[in-house]
This record gives sequence, C-alpha cells and structure tokens, in this order.
Amino acid sequence: MLLGRPLSLADLEEVARRGRPVAICAEAHERAAASRRAIDAIAAAGDAAPAVYGINTGFGALAETRIADHDIRALQRNLVRSHACGVGPELGEAEVRAMIVLRAQVIALGHSGVRTEVLDLLAALLERGVSPRIPAQGSVGASGDLAPLAHLALTLIGEGEARFEGQLLPSAVALAKAGLAPIELAAKEGLALINGTQYMTALGALALRDAAALCTVADIAGAVSLEALMGSKRPFDERLMRVRPHPGQAGTASNLRALLGSSEIMQSHADCPRVQDAYSLRCMPQVHGATRDAVAWAVEVLTREVNSVTDNPTVFLGDGADGGAELISGGNFHGQPVALALDLAAMAAAELANISERRVEQLVNPALSTGLTPFLAPHSGLHSGFMIAQVASASLVSENKVLCHPASVDSIPSSAGREDHVSMGSISARKLAQVIENVRSSLAIELITAAQGVDQRLPLRPSAGVAAAHAAIRRVVPGLTEDRPLYRDIAAAAELIQSGALIAAVEEAVGPLN
Repeated sequence: MLLGRPLSLADLEEVARRGRPVAICAEAHERAAASRRAIDAIAAAGDAAPAVYGINTGFGALAETRIADHDIRALQRNLVRSHACGVGPELGEAEVRAMIVLRAQVIALGHSGVRTEVLDLLAALLERGVSPRIPAQGSVGASGDLAPLAHLALTLIGEGEARFEGQLLPSAVALAKAGLAPIELAAKEGLALINGTQYMTALGALALRDAAALCTVADIAGAVSLEALMGSKRPFDERLMRVRPHPGQAGTASNLRALLGSSEIMQSHADCPRVQDAYSLRCMPQVHGATRDAVAWAVEVLTREVNSVTDNPTVFLGDGADGGAELISGGNFHGQPVALALDLAAMAAAELANISERRVEQLVNPALSTGLTPFLAPHSGLHSGFMIAQVASASLVSENKVLCHPASVDSIPSSAGREDHVSMGSISARKLAQVIENVRSSLAIELITAAQGVDQRLPLRPSAGVAAAHAAIRRVVPGLTEDRPLYRDIAAAAELIQSGALIAAVEEAVGPLN
C-alpha cells in the first residue's frame, strides 16, 4: 500500500491488523521535500524572520512568545516531552499501527513541512514492527490528539517506551534492536507530529470496520432466531422495501431473504393462526438497516478524515516562478467532524445489541417461545439453560446505553482559554470501541441461544443459510445437553464473529451478503 495516495478504511485495517506492507509513493517524497523547503527558508532567516506559529513562537496560549533562533530545535523537543501526558490503559498494537499510518499519511500529503527522513522513519516503524507505547487517555480532541500523538513522537526521538518482538523496551533500545536510529526534530516537526486527529480517527476507523461487519452478523443471528421461533419471512418482501427506500433497510431485507430461502421449519407453520411476529423479528430491516445507514455515513466522514491534512500551520506552495509559499494557521486539527460521526456510530451499533437481546428474550421466555422448552433448558427446573445468558445480554445493553451518551456535546476549555471549544473526539472513539465489543458479545449470546432453539425444531430443517450458520456455531459450541458454564461458549461464538468465519461460512452457502 502506498502512503500519499487515497486510503480507504479497509486499507488502514489491512496494515493495522494484518501487517500489510506500506511504502511512501514517489510523489509524496517530492511534496514533503517541497513543503520542507518553505520551513527551512523561515528557519534560515533566523531572528529576522517574521513570527510564524509553532516555528519560532510558543504554543497554545504562549503563541505570542517569540523563540530565539538558537532555541528552535529545543522548542520542538520540549513540545513533544511536555505534551506526553497520557494516562490509562495502553493501546493495542493494531490501534498504534493505525495511528502511525495516519500520521505518515498526513505528512505524505505535502502540507506539513516535515522532512522526508521523518516520514521514512514512520514507515520504518511499521515495517520493522516497532510499536510506541501510547496510553489511551489524555486527549480532548481540540488541537488534535496532542497527548497520544506526543507518545508516538517520543519514540521517534528515542524517548518513552515501545514494544518490539513482544517486549516493552525504552524506545532507544527498541529502535536499535530494529536497526533504526532516532531523529532530532527540526523546526515545526514536533508540532506537525502531535497536531491532528490521528488517535480518534485510528480507533474510530477500526471500530467502524467492525461495526459494518456486525450489521451482517446481526442479520445472520436474527435469521437463526426467526427460524427457531417459527417466524415469517414475509415482512422482508422486496415490495415493502421499495416503498420505503432506505438503502440500509433494503440491504438487510435482501440478506434476510437470502438467508431464509427454502425452509422446512417455515413450511411447517405456513397455515398457523399467528398474524404477525414481534417487532424484534418483523422489524429487523428497519432497525438493522438504520444502523447500516448511520455506520455508512460515519465511514464516509472518516474516509475523508484519513485523507485530510489536520496539522497546523499548513504549508501552501506558490504556483509562481518564485516558488513562494504561504503558511496559514487554522483549525483543521479540531476533531468535531470525527467526534459527531463516532457518537452516532456508537448509538447506531448499540441498537444491534438492543434488538438482539429482545430476540433472546423471545427465545428463552416460555410465554413467547411456543414449542421450545423454558429457557431452552434440556430439563427445565433441573437445568437453567440460557436463563442467565439473557441476563448477561441485558447487562451489556444497559452498559451501552450509558456509553452512548455523546461525548461531542461536552467541551472544557483548555490552554488558558485559547482552546475554548474542544471536541472530546478521543472519548467518542474509545466509547465506540467498547460498544462494539459489547455488541459482539450480545450477538454471540443470541447465536448460541438461537442455535439451541433450532436444535429443538428437529427433525424439521432450517433454510440453507440458517443451516450454514448453525453448523458454523456447532463447530465451536456444542449443543447444550446439561447445564455448563456458558462463558466459554460466548467467547467462542464471539471469536467466530470477530474472525469473519461466521460470515464466510454463510456466504459459502447463500452467496455474498450485504
């Protein structure tokens, strides 16, 4: 994958999670070198140069403080050191790698004024497997993600800590073991490395990739539940979708039609007196589909963001023969676009668990699950079956409701009032990641519960799509013949989801799903 050219969220995930190699495209090196010459010209003028924010001035509320020429390099080093104030748990390797990719991408777009040596070192961290230790908390998403990005920049200058070959080491040691050398920051480079939205965008992009997959998993889980509950596929008729043409709704209905093709279970109750199913079954296209549409919009926002210049000031090269350049101070580092999108994505993803838990209730409640044993227990009373699995799902759903309070509506002024409105986008990203984890567990609970319901409909066979999902579940979770600890089963089903194996197994039977 070439940095400096447009990236998709799928590209970012491939590098972050699966180690896809990266390189810097030739034109990116040229752009970076050209923008650097503009910074070098200011630095060469020394104390005679006009005041330019972040090059020969202080930062934030100290922007009017002029820095002497002989202190320019120390200024950048001190900036990185002073801003490395992260706290809390350490980010995972995938999230750190995503941050490195995005930080390099900004520089490669050629408006940052950073030397190509810095760009190459960022790419080398990915190639050699050096992962800076970055605490997860400490950013308010105003001048970008200052604290997390400062921890990344520390490793570039040989300070802080980094992971290499499974060990947490001083960054200088990790770099040396990887055959790399730290750099000394030149004018503007410290500021360019820490100014931007790469923390919230990295975490948010990976979470959105998961959210998109969970939309399809929710369709699969819902189809298995529908078969176990002897529900109808008639509400998913394409004609209904055409007269309310939301694309996500149509996509989910299309999936459900594919999943619920010919089914002995459905044929067995074609003439039953039931008129309508519960909303959690009948309204899957409308609920799952609304989540699909919200996630799709958030993906659009973050795709723009991964290909944006978000540091400050921004270098614009002149078109004239003199090759002049202009540095403009603005606010592209502000995380509000990302924060709003990730807050919406969290609310949308949470609905997948919300409706899933209601389907689990339909499966385990003997007043609602005609023909199934109470709580799907082998011998109800002696065995509790899936009674507490539903409770666990309810707990996750309730936790998500707290996490879905939007971070982006909050703002605490910082930097002596200079940064008087902040996005809290880093919190939006962290909340979304936790919501996604909870949704995955909720859907895992539904899958193992619904599979038990399908077992109880034997000898009637479900549709091909549901049969494929059922078989995939049974490969990792055996049927329940007596009470056992279910936490291992839930974890195994969650891994089946996260690995993509569930979707792959179903698509092998019914073709590609939306």
